[in-house]
Amino acid sequence: MRIAGVAASKHRRRERKRCGENMEIGSKVPAEGEVQRAGSIADPIDRNYLARFTLGNTALEREVLELFARQLLVYVEQLQAADTQKDWKLAAHTIKGSALAVGAQRVANLAHRAECLDLDAGPEDRERLRRQAADAVAAASDEACRYIACLFATA
Repeated sequence: MRIAGVAASKHRRRERKRCGENMEIGSKVPAEGEVQRAGSIADPIDRNYLARFTLGNTALEREVLELFARQLLVYVEQLQAADTQKDWKLAAHTIKGSALAVGAQRVANLAHRAECLDLDAGPEDRERLRRQAADAVAAASDEACRYIACLFATA
């Protein structure tokens, strides 16, 4: 039994290191109105970043962003409905990867923080932290989806 406890402790230390110093349990996850700006980029999607992968092809950019927006809603629902740590981490990781691929840094950063929860929290703290994290990811995702819809509303 001691060996399993040591392995779990080592795993938690690795997770903390991977998630960074600011990702410890108890660090504040922004609420809906507190979604932070990433650097000097004010837009929810860094279109310059995305353009490097679409080679300036606006039709491809539109297709990628619209697919991202549709799938993001599904992934956020999965995050909010996650019952197990495995499901929670999978949903958060999926959101993070998708957001990074299209330049949605705020969504990716919040999803990363959500992915790093559950390291040592008790059941009641874990539920509260998950709810806060899911709300923050949902708010940033909603902002990104509205931005995408506005980009192509007249196109």
